[in-house]
Amino acid sequence: MTIDPNDPRITAYVFGELEGEALSEFEQQLRESAELSKLVAQTRTAIDLIGTDLGELPPVRLSEQQRQNVHAQIAGASTAASMTSAPPLKPAGAPPPPTGPGAMPGWMFGAALAATLLLLVGGGSMFFWVAAPRMVADSSVPRQSTRATDDVEYDAMPLEMMAEPDGADMANATAGAAAPMPMAERADYSAEGLIAPSSAAPMLGNSGSPIAEGAKRMRQAPAAEAPTVLPAAEPDATRGPEDATPGGGQFAPIQENDFQRVAAQPLSTFSIDVDTAAYAKVRQLLNNGTMPPPDAVRLEELVNYFPYGYEGPASDSDTPFAAHLAVSGCPWNPKHRLVRIGIKGYEVDQEARPAANVVFLVDVSGSMQRPNRLPLLKRGLVMLAEQLRADDRVALVAYASDAGVVLESTPGSQREQIIEAVQALQSGGSTNGAAGIHLAYQLAMDHFIQDGINRVILCSDGDFNVGTSDTEELAKLAEEKAKSKVYLSVLGFGMGNHNDAMLEEISNRGNGNYAFIDTDAEARKVLVDGMLGTLLTIAKDVKIQVDFNWEQVAAYRMLGYENRRLRNRDFADDTKDAGEIGSGHTVTMLYEIIPADEDTPQPPKRKKGAESRYAEGGDDLLTLAMRYKQPDQDKSSLVEFPLKASAEVKFGQADRDFRFAAAVASFGMLLRNSAHRGDTSYDAVLEIAAEAAGTDPLRLDLLTLIRQAQALAR
Repeated sequence: MTIDPNDPRITAYVFGELEGEALSEFEQQLRESAELSKLVAQTRTAIDLIGTDLGELPPVRLSEQQRQNVHAQIAGASTAASMTSAPPLKPAGAPPPPTGPGAMPGWMFGAALAATLLLLVGGGSMFFWVAAPRMVADSSVPRQSTRATDDVEYDAMPLEMMAEPDGADMANATAGAAAPMPMAERADYSAEGLIAPSSAAPMLGNSGSPIAEGAKRMRQAPAAEAPTVLPAAEPDATRGPEDATPGGGQFAPIQENDFQRVAAQPLSTFSIDVDTAAYAKVRQLLNNGTMPPPDAVRLEELVNYFPYGYEGPASDSDTPFAAHLAVSGCPWNPKHRLVRIGIKGYEVDQEARPAANVVFLVDVSGSMQRPNRLPLLKRGLVMLAEQLRADDRVALVAYASDAGVVLESTPGSQREQIIEAVQALQSGGSTNGAAGIHLAYQLAMDHFIQDGINRVILCSDGDFNVGTSDTEELAKLAEEKAKSKVYLSVLGFGMGNHNDAMLEEISNRGNGNYAFIDTDAEARKVLVDGMLGTLLTIAKDVKIQVDFNWEQVAAYRMLGYENRRLRNRDFADDTKDAGEIGSGHTVTMLYEIIPADEDTPQPPKRKKGAESRYAEGGDDLLTLAMRYKQPDQDKSSLVEFPLKASAEVKFGQADRDFRFAAAVASFGMLLRNSAHRGDTSYDAVLEIAAEAAGTDPLRLDLLTLIRQAQALAR
């Protein structure tokens, strides 16, 4: 398939302007073409640059002298135009502007060109120049109207952007040229009441252009004296190196699980995990044309990002979840086997759930001002507000250098008041996250609902730089507060200075879960479709222990969950904290096993506190043991589920969910460049995933990411 990089459908798709058959046809091409997927990702990156750097540019003001200079040049141009009939000036061979469905508006075409130039020059520091009114050689060409003789109307794209030249280049470029018209200075427009001091740039799209908005502000600003040249802005200490290092961020190191011999270690013990942040983070990086660092790829979170069709427990079951065990051949190593453990929690109807008392702790520091942070969060919170019940309560605490209550605990019936408070959030300042956490917990306790849902939800990039900023101190704080039955969940945003390690740790210790939001669709998935699972815990301190039968299994390796491992003796210790399962949650765990050879099996050595139930061997492949506590209890219950060795099937005969989970895990191992990836490849992963994806849009999205990673890995 030949891909036209100038295909207007690419831009239309990114802006959500394709519909019907055109959308279906384009998405089919996306699934089939790695080149097209890469072009879409590059377009998204260019738009993000436009929406952040140009959208945040403050307005400028012209002095009286500058106005006179402008009018003089306009008068001179008009006189010259009246003396000639030359056509409008344009570069030789310039292509006509795009037309038809999906074509970019004029402002967008110019902005995309500017962003492309920026990418080509390497994203160095920039000069922002105020453009003079356009000169036209044909007086018949309509010009933009002017409001008054002393107020010049500028084009919709009034700013020219260029890489900052060094001294020699500037000297060569300006040698013999006329002195430039004095440039306008940046205006302190916050004092004029035109816009809030730290407002974030609006998202690009049908609603308008930040560049056009900049023109509007420039027309409104009062005059002031200005220097001849507008210098590049000083570096903003509140902004992370996102553009320079899109793969940046802070991730906890992962020491990948190796094979364990059953004779030495028959038990595998760990805490359950329902986090999904790693998949969204990996997606964001790939969509920005960057391979994720290995430590960003937590296999269990990639696998568990997707829902699976496991059946829940029977309505009369005393256990809040059901387990589904299966074994098949291993797709990346034919000599090995793959075990799938699937858990499904029971589902509570939205109307039947307890009332919720939720405090959103919102980071409004300077690092959150970008469109993929606070503006995205605000849109997500509005989606959530529309789902509230009348007996729910919502509060907003905002923190930057200090923390304050933006919205006192408010009944869900007062939806307009809640949405108004969300829309009023503005970013600016450094980040004192600890102060905000204390205040949010206090507010949650003040409105505690007995037998209800009580939760703080932290929304941040994790860039805490004031007050308590040590991860362990913050995690201890969250752990201590969780004892009050107010749990902490975390929503992560952004890239560059995004502190993934901190956000994951404090959510784990706060008895909550961790999701990462990179798009509006993800905001809806987390804050609307999956919010009940986030809010309502059906089982807490859930621990897993898998006991392998030495007669059937020589060695095993768990895929992922490296930071969730527990000591074997902690399994029955009810004082040891573990993860939670929410309403309707599905959790998937995978083990790669090496079958026992008839010549080598030997029973495991007995270890105190780690005795296997298979001292005499048997027909079982393994037994899954689970300990959990009811949300309102402190004593755990034990359930066990055996898996027979005779249950093994060929990989191609395994159910669709099994095969898809295996494909996701294989993809993760390729991204990590795992030593255990066997003979898998992007083509093999794509083939398995495509066959098992069905029509699920989340699964189809994975196919695009696989192609993008394959293109980047070449």
